Amino acid sequence: MLAGSLGAGNTYAQSQQTASFRSNALWYDTGGQLMNVHGGGLLYQDKTWYWFGEKRGVSQSEGVNVYSSKDLYNWKNEGVALAPSADTTSDIALGCLMERPKVIYNSKTKQYVMWVHLELRGQGYAAARAAVAISSTPVGPYKFLKSFRPNGNMARDMNLFVDDDGVAYHIYSSDENMDLRIARLSDDYLSSTTQDSLLFRRQREAPALFKKDDLYYLITSGCTGWAPNQASLHSASSLFGPWKLVGDPMTGPGANKTFGGQSTYVLPVPGKKNAFIYIGDRWNAKDLSDSRYHWLPVQFKEGRVVIEWIDNWDLTWFDNF
Repeated sequence: MLAGSLGAGNTYAQSQQTASFRSNALWYDTGGQLMNVHGGGLLYQDKTWYWFGEKRGVSQSEGVNVYSSKDLYNWKNEGVALAPSADTTSDIALGCLMERPKVIYNSKTKQYVMWVHLELRGQGYAAARAAVAISSTPVGPYKFLKSFRPNGNMARDMNLFVDDDGVAYHIYSSDENMDLRIARLSDDYLSSTTQDSLLFRRQREAPALFKKDDLYYLITSGCTGWAPNQASLHSASSLFGPWKLVGDPMTGPGANKTFGGQSTYVLPVPGKKNAFIYIGDRWNAKDLSDSRYHWLPVQFKEGRVVIEWIDNWDLTWFDNF
C-alpha cells in the first residue's frame, strides 16, 4: 500500500503488501494505484474497515471514494461511493464540492448513512450545506437524499460521532468558520434535531472527536486555506460542554504546524484498549489528488493527550501500554 517516503528517491513495488504505517509516503491500494481518499473517516463493520474520503483531481472534487481493509495497512479500492450527478438541477450536480465525508451505521434502520460538507456547483463556498446519502451496503453506491443548513446554520468542515448509547452527533464549522457547533441527529441519523449548540467561537475547522474514560476530546485546525497551522485540543465531560482549551497535542519536529498536515479523524482501534489513531491530511494545493496521509498513534502521558511524529510504526506499538 505504501510506496516511497516523501522526498525520498527510493520506492517500493506498488503491489507489495505492507504491515506498517508510513506517514507522508505515497499510499498505494492493492491494485497498485495511488489512493485518493482525502479529508475522510473510517467505519468498522463485520471485521472490515472502510475508509471514505474525497476523490480529488488536481483541483476539482470528483465525489467520495471508499476503500476496504482487513488489517488497516492494505486497502482495496471499492470505487466511488457517492458520485456527482449528471443532473444539473441536483444539489450534487457535477461541479459541486463534496468534502469531509463520514459514514456511520444505523443498527435500527440497517442503513449506512453518509454526511458530507457540500458546496453547490458554481457558488464557491457560499452554500455551506450538509448533505446526506444512504446505502444498504458499506461500499454503496450511496443514494443522495437531501442537503440543508442544520437549523439554518452554515455548515462546512464536519465530522460525525456515535456515542456509547448509539446517539449520533454532527460536529461542524459554522458562521464563516468562526463557530464550532454540535447537533444531535435524529434516531435514523438522517436529520439534525433542534438540540444544536455552540461549542466555542474561535475560528476552527477540521474537527476530529474521540472519547476516552468518559472524557471527550476534540482536535481542530486553524483556518489558513490549504496551508498547515497549529492544531488545538479541547476536552469536555459532556458533548454540549463546557469545552476547555487544553493546548496543542502535537509534539516533535514540525509540531507547531501539525507536521505539515491537518486533522480529519481519530480512529478507535477495535480490540485494543485505549488505542486511538490520529488521521490527518498533508494537503498539496497544487495537486490535491497528490495530498498525503498522516496516521499517528495517540498517546496518553500523565493525563495529557500527546501525538508525536513517528516515521514508521505498526499496531503492535499499542501493546507496550
